[in-house]
Amino acid sequence: MNQTQTSVNHRQIGHRIKEVREQNHISQAQLAEMTDLSVSYISHIENAKRKASLESIIRIVNALGITVDELLAGVQMNNPAAYQTDIDMLMEDCSENEKRFIYELIKASLETMHKNGWELASSDRHR
Repeated sequence: MNQTQTSVNHRQIGHRIKEVREQNHISQAQLAEMTDLSVSYISHIENAKRKASLESIIRIVNALGITVDELLAGVQMNNPAAYQTDIDMLMEDCSENEKRFIYELIKASLETMHKNGWELASSDRHR
């Protein structure tokens, strides 16, 4: 199996942990206490400076009240949801005007592709 197909995007996992933690109004210190992990370890996982062990992942998802599937949603290779996570991360620091501009670019590109019958190498489109 190709290494790219088996690689794990630890940056996305860390981003997802932070996202869920913040949605639940839980600080890193609170999550650390709930999981019996250190605050610095939680920070390093969220910033992809360290790779979380499977045991740590289990502790974190249990503390956050989500499943491993929910945590990993968008992290798997060739998963259409992964692009949404990537797009969200790219647009994190954009102004509302920049986000709207990017949206309009994507929309216009798709309309042009469909209008002209253009298809990329892979024909399995997910709508």
